[in-house]
Amino acid sequence: MYFCNRLKSMDNFRRPQRVKENNEFVFGIRAVIEAIKAGRDIETIYLQRGLTGDLFTELKALLSGTLIPLSSVPVEKLNRMSQKNHQGVIAVISPITYQNIEDIIPAVFEKGEVPLILMLDSITDVRNMGAIARTAACAGVHAIVVPLKNAAQINADAIKTSAGALFNIPICRHSNLHKTCLFLQDSGLQIVACSEKTNDLIYAPDYTLPTAIVMGSEDEGISNELIRVANYLAKIPMKGKIESLNVSVAAGVILYEAIRQRG
Repeated sequence: MYFCNRLKSMDNFRRPQRVKENNEFVFGIRAVIEAIKAGRDIETIYLQRGLTGDLFTELKALLSGTLIPLSSVPVEKLNRMSQKNHQGVIAVISPITYQNIEDIIPAVFEKGEVPLILMLDSITDVRNMGAIARTAACAGVHAIVVPLKNAAQINADAIKTSAGALFNIPICRHSNLHKTCLFLQDSGLQIVACSEKTNDLIYAPDYTLPTAIVMGSEDEGISNELIRVANYLAKIPMKGKIESLNVSVAAGVILYEAIRQRG
């Protein structure tokens, strides 16, 4: 009942999201330009290497003021994605509406709630993303923050793995996680980085305070710049022969320690 109430209370400051079962594709330079101007949430734009021309210049200028990931690829990849006349450009339309953490945090405080944010640093596996989102939604996390680059695509696999949770928790995409951490700290949140680079266990921080928990990829962990800005480093105790957990499992362990402390 506690978790259900937490999730219901979040509905008051969420923006409605478009619900689509599969990612949509937009083909062609002019069509992609119009999609951007129309404010469509775009997961990624694939650009043919070496592409030139006036329309392409217009597209590049338009993209310079956006937070849309770009991927420069050979024409063969575009041809595999579609047999249509893509003109060297294919945009993947996101099935969700990305939000801004700058809008989420004030809304949480205005509701009289204590923010609990989850930040994912370079987690690129879509199924891990979906599993983490599902756990985060169950735990009452107010938002998930992901980087502009080196982040898992929100696609059909991610949504399926999340059991639909990706439609029910704000996902915030930002170009610089270091600056985002500084904003969160200025807003009164502590940064707890889940890392093996410490002797302190996850039980040490006081999660009853406004908190952002940072999780890193299993192969590289959390970037050094986020480690340096964190208020606390905390690790999950390991007793067996296997020395690491899947990142989605690890996220669940630390999130539920936070929920346990919050009662």
